[in-house]
Amino acid sequence: MKNSTKHSLIIGFALFAMFFGAGNLIFPPFLGKAAGSSYFTSITGFLLTGVGLPLIGIIACAKINGTYEKMANRVGKKFAVITSVALILVIGPLLAIPRTAATTFELGIHPLFPSVSQNIIVVLYFLVALAFVLKPSSIIDNVGKILTPALLLMLAIIIFKGIIAPIGPIVNTSYKNGFSKALIEGYQTMDVMASVIFAGIIISSVKAKGYKNAKDIMNMTIKSAMVAVTGLAFVYGGLMYLGTQSSTLFPQNIARTDLVTRLVTLDLGSIGSVILSLCVSLACLTTTIGLLASGAEFFTNLTKNKLSYKTIAVIMAVVSGLIATNNVDTIVTFAGPVLQILYPIVIVLIVITLLGDKVKSNKVVAITTYTTLIISILDTINSVYAGSIGFIKFIPLANAGFSWLIPTLLAFIISNISINPKQDTIAEDDTTSALEV
Repeated sequence: MKNSTKHSLIIGFALFAMFFGAGNLIFPPFLGKAAGSSYFTSITGFLLTGVGLPLIGIIACAKINGTYEKMANRVGKKFAVITSVALILVIGPLLAIPRTAATTFELGIHPLFPSVSQNIIVVLYFLVALAFVLKPSSIIDNVGKILTPALLLMLAIIIFKGIIAPIGPIVNTSYKNGFSKALIEGYQTMDVMASVIFAGIIISSVKAKGYKNAKDIMNMTIKSAMVAVTGLAFVYGGLMYLGTQSSTLFPQNIARTDLVTRLVTLDLGSIGSVILSLCVSLACLTTTIGLLASGAEFFTNLTKNKLSYKTIAVIMAVVSGLIATNNVDTIVTFAGPVLQILYPIVIVLIVITLLGDKVKSNKVVAITTYTTLIISILDTINSVYAGSIGFIKFIPLANAGFSWLIPTLLAFIISNISINPKQDTIAEDDTTSALEV
């Protein structure tokens, strides 16, 4: 279609804005500070998991013209529903959405207006978010045309000023295992989990712009995703580079949010606080809009329209608002163990989806996924109750946070070799999905 470039830019900008939340803003500078002159090694690792995984998540969803729920159906319908609900709740009203609101207050509003109540800011924040979400047909265009350019402009000012006039020298910090540490830091952004949820609203927007053929939908979705991840790579690289200039300026144990605030102040002076406030507020708001819209769409389909999109969006906003009255650290701690279980499952299902017909049977998918689930649960219990499950430490890569990886690979290889092929894989042109409106 003649407007395909325009469409991919609008949708891609919107996807970038939905991905780029508060966590994405605070992780790269902190990693850059630790890495120092080992910048290139660290940024490579961070981009692989912070950008690469979300990209393949979007591609996997486009491949089956669906979202996470459709991938998980290969394990079983009950499994798909339960884990989909858990995923939506955790990266929605129980964690990600409240965290964005709380971060907006702590990093964006409180430094400028210390006397303003957090409760008042939270209420205003969700009223603005709902103004976008309650008109779902215009969400992508509004975010892509209005909010994202403003966000990118603010971030570009911060980054280019730091490149032109460095705030400090880039030194050798003797940073060890920079690549593997950066992989974990990018892993912790949780964007891959968001990718399989945001895919639903992105694919719906692609269809709304006139793309009906499965191949055209996939191509446009991939083009939009490439726009988004290019923006993410630029911002991550720029913010991490700015962080490398701070290795000699701040103590090693400085908090991530404090580091960002002080970096921007050194970079841009007193006006930096205002620009940072706008960046944080826009980054958080766009992420909230995407999560509220995707969550409301999911639960509308799950209840078979017994609860309307608008009703669910309002309920999610209210629940998120109540939790957002806590501080950021409390919110993160609240859902951490659940994320530790869900994240590996999402990664495994994405990879299996991309493998296509190389996966012989849905039984292979089930065996592989349940192996991941069991190891992740045991690892989570072991981390919450330190040393309670002793054998976990003997699993390769356990110390790096990937105890599930080797058992999952073994389960996949053994089951895929031993189980007879069956024609029960998802067809790539199948257009039905419980997450589609």
